[in-house]
Amino acid sequence: MGLRIKKGDKVVILAGRDKGKTGKVVSVLFDRDRAIVEGINLVKKHFKRRSENEPGGIKEIPSSLHMSNFSLFCSNCGKGVRFGIKVSSDKSKIRICKKCQQPI
Repeated sequence: MGLRIKKGDKVVILAGRDKGKTGKVVSVLFDRDRAIVEGINLVKKHFKRRSENEPGGIKEIPSSLHMSNFSLFCSNCGKGVRFGIKVSSDKSKIRICKKCQQPI
């Protein structure tokens, strides 16, 4: 199945402890239908000291979310929306908001 969420998209979280927050997609994991969103779903990870310059300790890193737990954010509507794909006159595909029919 082709995923229509891309790196750099602004999304709103629909479920989980970060419900209602918005963030930018950092990377998409196509094989598992998941994505990493900036500043969302942060988990604490213990790191071992590797060198003099790199100290060990506990750091917060973003973990991946399943695609079903977030939706694309429409700046016109101001919320997460469903979207469709429309072919423009020059044969390029653009994503449009199902609610306001504006390009996302």
